[in-house]
Amino acid sequence: MYSIISHSEIETKTFAKKFASKLRIGDVIVLSGDLGAGKTKFTEGFLEYFGLENEISSPTFTIVNEYKKDNINIYHFDVYRLSSCDEFYAIGGEQYFDNGICIIEWGEIIKDALPNNYIQISFKCDVNNENNRILYINSIGNKYENLLENFFNGGSYENFKC
Repeated sequence: MYSIISHSEIETKTFAKKFASKLRIGDVIVLSGDLGAGKTKFTEGFLEYFGLENEISSPTFTIVNEYKKDNINIYHFDVYRLSSCDEFYAIGGEQYFDNGICIIEWGEIIKDALPNNYIQISFKCDVNNENNRILYINSIGNKYENLLENFFNGGSYENFKC
């Protein structure tokens, strides 16, 4: 597991933009954390990497927003309003996993529907500074271990390992 401290919304978006550069079709990121912890700011930065910063809108009421840049589909889910995995399956949610990059806010709600391998990013508010966020980044399954190792220890981003 890796962690970073973000001191502002701009830093969260910068981190996400750099992180987006390492992901490919079929990759899944699950974002967890309290309301206002930075999940949507992360997604804004992620979309900036693809030149889609003016396209973002919250999928809270539509469950998923679809973005396309060149030949890459990006699916931004907000599953906060789902009550179970069954509702996710009912919309064909699992069919998105192999067809683009998926960002899933509140993914813990549909944990049983998630693929075996994904990147979990947990956002925590810093109790000592209300502007800071601590992001814990973890590979669930083995697929992303090397990607995270190279990203954090290969000089792509300053970090420390938990």
